[in-house]
Amino acid sequence: MVETGLKYTSELTVTDDVTAVKMGSGDMPVLATPAMMALMENAAMMAVAKELPEGCTTVGGHIESSHLRPTKVGDKVTATAEVTKVDGKKITFKVAAYSGDTLLGEGTHLRFIVDKERFMSKL
Repeated sequence: MVETGLKYTSELTVTDDVTAVKMGSGDMPVLATPAMMALMENAAMMAVAKELPEGCTTVGGHIESSHLRPTKVGDKVTATAEVTKVDGKKITFKVAAYSGDTLLGEGTHLRFIVDKERFMSKL
């Protein structure tokens, strides 16, 4: 059962593949904002994955986050997501990303519980 307080932390090491230059979101070799936000989404997805009915998953509906500091290639980044509200199939998370003790960004993320097969049949 998905309930408030569920948490998960995802991590990555910054490589050239997740820099702003490589992803096209900027022209400097630092962690790209889209990569940071994807890590936050991954943490949210994983926070509730084991609590979902068989055949279900979650999909992102909205994410809002600051990106406060740059992170260089080779640095480790963690993103934590915590469930703050559950409203039927709608789940709200508090998300934050860090490099060590340094806050990189924080915000909120909304995900929806969906039946995988039904979701894919709509494509």
